[in-house]
Amino acid sequence: MRPHLAFGLLAACAPATTIAQQPAHPKPALVVFIAVDQMRPDYFDRWPGQLTGGLQRLYEKGAFFAQGMQDHAITETAPGHSTMLSGRSPASTGVVTNELGVPDSTSPLLIVPGIGASPRRVNGTLLFDWMKAADPQTRVLSVSRKDRGAILPIGKSKSPVFWYQSGIFTTSKYYGDTLPTWLVNWNARDGAFKMAGKTWNLLLDEKSYAEPDSQPWERGGSTFLLPKTFSNDSQRVALEVTATPYMDSLTADVALEGARILQLGKRENGTDLLSVSFSTTDAIGHVYGPDSRELHDQILRLDKWLGWFMDSLNVLVGGKPIVYALTADHGVTSFPEYLKSKNRMGGRARPDSAVLQTWRALEPKYKTNFGIEFNNGLMLADANAIRKAKINFDSLASEVASKLANITGVTRTYTPKILAAADTADLDAMRWRRSIPKDFGWIAAASLAPGYIWSFSPAATTHGTTNRDDVQVPIVFMGPGITAGKFTRARTIDIAPTLAAYLGIKPLEPLEGIPLPEVMKAP
Repeated sequence: MRPHLAFGLLAACAPATTIAQQPAHPKPALVVFIAVDQMRPDYFDRWPGQLTGGLQRLYEKGAFFAQGMQDHAITETAPGHSTMLSGRSPASTGVVTNELGVPDSTSPLLIVPGIGASPRRVNGTLLFDWMKAADPQTRVLSVSRKDRGAILPIGKSKSPVFWYQSGIFTTSKYYGDTLPTWLVNWNARDGAFKMAGKTWNLLLDEKSYAEPDSQPWERGGSTFLLPKTFSNDSQRVALEVTATPYMDSLTADVALEGARILQLGKRENGTDLLSVSFSTTDAIGHVYGPDSRELHDQILRLDKWLGWFMDSLNVLVGGKPIVYALTADHGVTSFPEYLKSKNRMGGRARPDSAVLQTWRALEPKYKTNFGIEFNNGLMLADANAIRKAKINFDSLASEVASKLANITGVTRTYTPKILAAADTADLDAMRWRRSIPKDFGWIAAASLAPGYIWSFSPAATTHGTTNRDDVQVPIVFMGPGITAGKFTRARTIDIAPTLAAYLGIKPLEPLEGIPLPEVMKAP
């Protein structure tokens, strides 16, 4: 285990130029970055002998960090994705929550209705910017089922970035006014719509799954048994497919087609970047839980899709070197009801009473909208409006924090004043610091006990806390010159500087993360 705090301080204070180093391995034709939404490290070895595809290959042949961390407080999809190829925490990238991530009404989607999206809120540069600065001919493609999964690993570059909406893959007007011909042709195959009437059944024999398929807390207690049959209605199936393993196969297929058309990895002497974020594990994990038969089958199928995907990429680049990096945007906490059935601690923390009690009379009294919202333990507020109304901010913050502290499951609370003075030994406080930008409007924050989730409904489980199950993610590197092995701790903010060091390029700004020495060892 390395002293991460010391390394992190050194990296943050050092000029960006000190992070580059001369690679001692063949120059890769392609960097393939893979994010698996809501992937837990234990999924790699939970079912011995059953993974035989891409996940198994990465686990056995890569540098695998079982204690990777999204080392910040609000462990959601957007903040998590913003750390992966930036080398910086959400407090630096500016992506604090999902809602304050990529939604952008000024950048409507092409062809289909939906919430517009762009990277306008993203601060700073990312790996692709560094690659482009070193080699202006660098090509890139990013694909995901989710807009934030496609956008945030690339940053503000107006590059080929596509995501799924209403049965097709599209993009927003931030990136252009039309879809490329190759994607129009791919959409014309009607991949999602052709799932109408088909069935999701187990990949392996039923005896291979130890999990019971009758846990009543799954999916709100409704239609939670396998097999599951898709609707015959083509419009409904476009939504239904997003919560089944087949969505990942569609994502992999469109990414492979785009890589082929864009000729990624085919240049004579250059390195390109392909980013793919697979979202189905998140969709299934929320409604069925990480201990379900459905999640087990999802991981087996993702393993299979990834094996095919990696084999296909190898053919596409003609056997040239490829370097892979894989991680997740967050983990997930088991259903509290499941934990209780195993005599373990867990529960659902409900913040609604604290929120309502504090603000119900305040805004009408002052005839002011104080911008009050609650997200995974963070009470957002317009601090300037509160002070302008001549309200004592610190006193109000203390009152809000005390109400949060009374919620069952809450273990620690912070106000801006308390967080600023917190000792670095307070792990939760440091994660909150890495989540909240200095100029961000908030009034109180709360952390939960292990096994607890912020939840208004028993129909799903979730993530978003500072706890290990939500913070811990796998981090894997595989490629020429990277020593295979099992290692302990790393952070997602270490991925970009590690890849930069591997490629021998310089980040364009100081980073919080560091190049991982285990990955950079000579073979």
